[in-house]
Amino acid sequence: MAIWTKGFSAEMKTHVPVSCRDLTYIAQVDDLPEWSLEDLAKAVKAAAADHAAQKLGKRSILGDYYTIVGCIAGGEAGVDMADLLSEHLGVMSNGAQGDFANRRDKKVQQDLVRDKGMRAVRQACGERFEDVVEFLKSESFPVVLKPTDSAGSDGVKLCQTFEEAKEHFEHLLTVEAVNGGYNTEVLCQEFLRGKEYVVDCVSRNGVHKVMMVWVYDKRPRNGSEFVYFGFLPVDPQSEEAKMLIPYNKGVLDALGMAHGPSHGEVIITKDGPCLVEMNCRAHGADGNWAPLARALTGGKYCQIEASAAAYLDEEEFNNIPDAPPSPLQAHGQVVNFVSYSKGKVKSMPGFDVVKKLPSFVWLSPSASVGSEVKYTIDLITCPGSCVLMNDDGAVLEKDLEFIRYLEDINGLFVYETKGESLARPTAATFGIGSLPAGKKASHNRTATVDRPNFLRIMSQDRPELRGGLMKRFTTVDASKEVVVVVDPYSTGCIIAKEVQSRGYKVIALWTTGFSEEMKKHVPLSCGVMNYYEEVNEGDDVGETTRELYKVAGKLRIVACICGGEAGVDVADLISERLMVRTNGTEGAFAFRRDKKVQQELIKADGIRSIRQAAGKQWSDVESFLKSETFPVVLKPTDSAGSDGVKLCHDIGEAKDHFHDLFETEAVNGGFNTEVLCQEFLRGKEYVIDTVSREGEHKTVAIWCYDKRPANGAAFVYFGMVPVDSGSLEAKLLTNYTYRVLDALGMKNGPGHCEVILTAGGPCLVEMNCRAQGGDGTWRPLARALTGGYSQVEASVDAYLDKKAFYSLPKIPPSPAKAFGQEVMLVSYAEGDVIGIPGYDDIKEFESFVYLETGVSVGSKVEHTVDLNTCVGSVILMHNDEEVVKKDIAKIREMEKNNKLFKLRQSSQMMRAVSTLNFHDLSLA
Repeated sequence: MAIWTKGFSAEMKTHVPVSCRDLTYIAQVDDLPEWSLEDLAKAVKAAAADHAAQKLGKRSILGDYYTIVGCIAGGEAGVDMADLLSEHLGVMSNGAQGDFANRRDKKVQQDLVRDKGMRAVRQACGERFEDVVEFLKSESFPVVLKPTDSAGSDGVKLCQTFEEAKEHFEHLLTVEAVNGGYNTEVLCQEFLRGKEYVVDCVSRNGVHKVMMVWVYDKRPRNGSEFVYFGFLPVDPQSEEAKMLIPYNKGVLDALGMAHGPSHGEVIITKDGPCLVEMNCRAHGADGNWAPLARALTGGKYCQIEASAAAYLDEEEFNNIPDAPPSPLQAHGQVVNFVSYSKGKVKSMPGFDVVKKLPSFVWLSPSASVGSEVKYTIDLITCPGSCVLMNDDGAVLEKDLEFIRYLEDINGLFVYETKGESLARPTAATFGIGSLPAGKKASHNRTATVDRPNFLRIMSQDRPELRGGLMKRFTTVDASKEVVVVVDPYSTGCIIAKEVQSRGYKVIALWTTGFSEEMKKHVPLSCGVMNYYEEVNEGDDVGETTRELYKVAGKLRIVACICGGEAGVDVADLISERLMVRTNGTEGAFAFRRDKKVQQELIKADGIRSIRQAAGKQWSDVESFLKSETFPVVLKPTDSAGSDGVKLCHDIGEAKDHFHDLFETEAVNGGFNTEVLCQEFLRGKEYVIDTVSREGEHKTVAIWCYDKRPANGAAFVYFGMVPVDSGSLEAKLLTNYTYRVLDALGMKNGPGHCEVILTAGGPCLVEMNCRAQGGDGTWRPLARALTGGYSQVEASVDAYLDKKAFYSLPKIPPSPAKAFGQEVMLVSYAEGDVIGIPGYDDIKEFESFVYLETGVSVGSKVEHTVDLNTCVGSVILMHNDEEVVKKDIAKIREMEKNNKLFKLRQSSQMMRAVSTLNFHDLSLA
């Protein structure tokens, strides 16, 4: 017979585990609000008699057919009534006399335990906030707030501040408990630090038998300090079990728990075990742990069978061991799924795969098709759980690792798609750049180099990093000569500095529309830039040229070099007019920076190119998009680098982004005039950095982008890794790149070629007709890899030192002279930054060269899903490859465990696993 307590919700009455779907009762009795205990007892007896009458076909009294032999609490909300009713009916009972009348009250539990001289939690309780103010002001935060008599652990919250505690206190008195009814009192407790355990027992006549000891697997993830990854069985002969078992039995005695199941939650603190709370009922979570628990005990029993025996079969109970066998008879655990992504669920292929694992027993998803999955930060955002069990521990471990791998690659769910940014690392990666009037940045990390919260650190104790700025005159007349650098920002500043180091004067030519903010974008290694003169582009090439000659005065202009993407076209035009080394602007080459033109030129030369269409109106590209297989890439044809590049998954997304690009200012200023739609290339993406002089091309570095799925995004940059020039892919890439350079008429200066190695061979993404950007932070690493030169020195040689250029090798040495890479920092958390301890640790690494980040105290970080949400970049380099690998591994571990920065912790739900209600349960 089922008895439902006052206020128990109708929804919870339907909460029946899959394994019990055939459960039926002889009767169900609702304890009505106006009923007394006597009224309920009468109703119970009457219901039994009525059912007996139906069986016998005649009127009956209770004893004619049914005898009430037990009254058991089926859940947390039923504990008090089970004690009262069992005592009233004269069956086995824990009773409700004296202090034991309130044993479910969490404050009373701690008081009773403390009275027995056992470790208990510091606490205060009250019906009004004034009752707990003194305690909260004296206790160190965080503190735990919970209802004293709620269902299990619903409403339990970790509060970080006094204000948060006050808000949650008042909230608890107004919100309905999960099993119905309202909270009347709130308990404030110290926050216990240590591992959390569960001790499941069953008792009869004060004899307590341990069914199982479990430990919660809690780790920091997604910005939360405590994410449940599951719970694992603990060997009853382990040192921690030897502490927990006698403590837990002492708690049961202190609470007068002589009969029935119990679920004790205990933390082992530095002072020993301390009760979190004693749940005076069986372990919850729909009993999905039962098959595992039985296997662990040898297939004989678990808390379910033992609870029935405690009430109904003394002999069977006596035959149950006092504790599970040691060693345990199987291997297994409950696994809580952790989501590193968010979105609306389209399908759940990962769960289908989990069901096929050799160790699979049970799956309890809390996500379903159409539901919204969030980043897992607590049990409320947990997308489900499963039970794994196997006789072979190695098989179990392999299955567990596979589940964690599925989580890492976002393989549990397929979400409804949305456009994904494919922007590559540029000078603007960390929020440097301008926005149109009235537009606000999407995050609070934007910074220019003259703002205090833009952090850049260069190692000062690595002598091998010094050099490169020594003065080296390349002609006897260098001091009488001047070089024009167009838009010297980012790496362009470093090139200008290298030119100055050789004795030349430098004129900075700023193109029309180039933002004032970007003019201040000076790499850390350059210090303060002082130019001979600064000139703004005129209305036409003649006016600009005349102004350059005027400010140069008696100095001879010997070169005009592009300092950044926005300066490519003007540098070609002005160098041609000045009659210095140039790539020229003849014919189609006048538009070589246009990404559409690039693909057309290489296609005309018989080189693999991208299928594409471009236009100024949607109608110009609509037919192409309707014929192309999605996803497709949309990008501006002439923007700065890769800003605005996006992967669109359907024609609706493509249309939205097409129109957005015409409303968004490019990172270097100005607005986009045409949008390019291209096929999406599948394969690894590489960068080939070159320098040319009169059509002679030299490769100075080859890099591979380390892109992986993270936080729900398919392409998150984790770094840029050097590629050995002697490798097969390097040979394919360099030959292809030289053909591209020739097709584009790129005869002089640096090039930064982005290529994807597809199944059909290399294919151009785009050719950037200038040096690699990123503030040249890669320069010390590149110099170490080659043994002394980089694209910076080679570019200056190409324009100013013929002998030095032709003495450079055609490709970098193989093997490289050092080891290293650029590491892009990935955030798996979001929130307000109150400290950056991880960055301080990184700069002490043995291989550390350079760190750049826009994150500082007061910033707000987001989950990294693209380069806009990247939280920094680190250059690592060392002569010992193992040192580099070790430091990279430490960074990745810091990211996963939220150790890069300290976030302001908001109130956090601490709902226990045992009270979670997973829906849509599945046995297979």
